[in-house]
Amino acid sequence: MNKVVLFAASLLFVVACNNTSETADQEEEKWETLFDGTNTDALRGYGIDTFPEGVWYVENGALIANPDTANRDLVTKSRYENFELEYEWAVDTAANSGIFFHVQEDLAMEAGNGNSPNWLDNFEIQILDDKYFNDTAAVRSAGSLYDLIVPTNKQLKPIGEYNQARLIHNNGHVEHWLNGKKVLDFEKDSPEMQALLTSSKFKENPEYHSDKEGHIMFQHHGQRVYFKNIRVRKI
Repeated sequence: MNKVVLFAASLLFVVACNNTSETADQEEEKWETLFDGTNTDALRGYGIDTFPEGVWYVENGALIANPDTANRDLVTKSRYENFELEYEWAVDTAANSGIFFHVQEDLAMEAGNGNSPNWLDNFEIQILDDKYFNDTAAVRSAGSLYDLIVPTNKQLKPIGEYNQARLIHNNGHVEHWLNGKKVLDFEKDSPEMQALLTSSKFKENPEYHSDKEGHIMFQHHGQRVYFKNIRVRKI
């Protein structure tokens, strides 16, 4: 009798392990690699059909913004509504960049003020050298929702070291995780967000982040920034 019970328990354990393995494999299949250290086929330049060689380049497994060229952001070829994005980023001294989502390519490349397009139309998850960049406001620091929400629980890596980031949008709910800590958590269309927008520099733009889906964009702001291990999945 004990042998029968032991055999049944062993069988259940094997089945459970197989199911767990299959579930993990299925979850892994949902991820789309945007940059694996060499291949940039999933990305292209803002407003063009190709990858902007020289403006961005690949070196030692990193995707790097070249500061010695005219700015041109990178966008995903695919469009996303609800998604989870994982990536790693590092910056040079005093460097500035950002991640945008639900981006539309309806603006000219030159924004008229030296910045890349769409920064006045879309939520930006800020990437920054907090130590040496000339703007030290917390609401525009690394990990912030640019000029709207200060990040909390932030633990930033030193210049040149990679920060692990995760950005989630699910039916208007947004989370941003940095080095294993959740630093932002907000509802896109909530009264709290509307109040923040009303008192911000975006208040004159009624279309600010009004789109429900679009491209994910990596900003070229004229300084050297590094990305690696970029992947996304639709949810």
